[in-house]
Amino acid sequence: MAIFPLGYSLVLSFRDWKLARSPVAGDFVGLSNYINLLTDDPDFFEAVRVTAVFVTADVLVTVAISLAGALLLHRAGRLNSLARTLLILPFVMSPALIGISFRFFLNAEYGIVAHAVGLLVPAMKDTVWLADASLSMAAIIASDVWHWAPYMTLVMLGGLASIPPDTLEAARIDGASSWRIFCDITWPQLLPVISVVMVLKTVFALKAFDTIFTLTNGGPGNSTKTLAYFVYEQGFNYYDMGYAAASAYVLTAVLLVMAGFYLRLIFAKDRAR
Repeated sequence: MAIFPLGYSLVLSFRDWKLARSPVAGDFVGLSNYINLLTDDPDFFEAVRVTAVFVTADVLVTVAISLAGALLLHRAGRLNSLARTLLILPFVMSPALIGISFRFFLNAEYGIVAHAVGLLVPAMKDTVWLADASLSMAAIIASDVWHWAPYMTLVMLGGLASIPPDTLEAARIDGASSWRIFCDITWPQLLPVISVVMVLKTVFALKAFDTIFTLTNGGPGNSTKTLAYFVYEQGFNYYDMGYAAASAYVLTAVLLVMAGFYLRLIFAKDRAR
């Protein structure tokens, strides 16, 4: 289920195979697909730029919202317990369904989010969100944050629960303000968890596809065409299977680097215990 597709796609990345011309793989071309991809494809470099913007904004916003949510919910009480239970709902939803839902929400004619934003910001009334490059990027970031922030909030809550309460209580007795307690006690002890969350979310953001496909379809133009969408486009729009396989392995290499960082953080955390 895993080894054969990985091995077969690696072999394809060294071959010339236009599926629209032939049902079987073509000649061996060595590193030609990789060379063309990395030296002579402006669409690839544009996809890299879009991916960098998307991943950076997505990770930072997700971590900020998750941390704020965890700090608010790190208290005993029935309401907080109910909120923690409800937090898992967005995470279990299909990313494709989330993309379709946000597409309806942002519709200029009947979208509830577009209507609400138009009321709060009159200048944006009747704005066609998905026809604007910047707003389309904001839309896919918002949908991905909505999907992942609740789960990451639960991870942050686990990190907060591991902080010894005696330390916090001693700081309060000494007269430390809530801000000083957060800066001097909570943040340093939560930093390993935040690091793991950031690396893990980066991996998920790099391979995000479903939401982008259903929400913006990579548009308008190439404004939301990430590397994952670029791979799909090469394989299933242009039917260039060898080039798509090479593109996929470039993305896989980036993911492996991030996965290596993640494993190092996990093992470092285990050794610290």
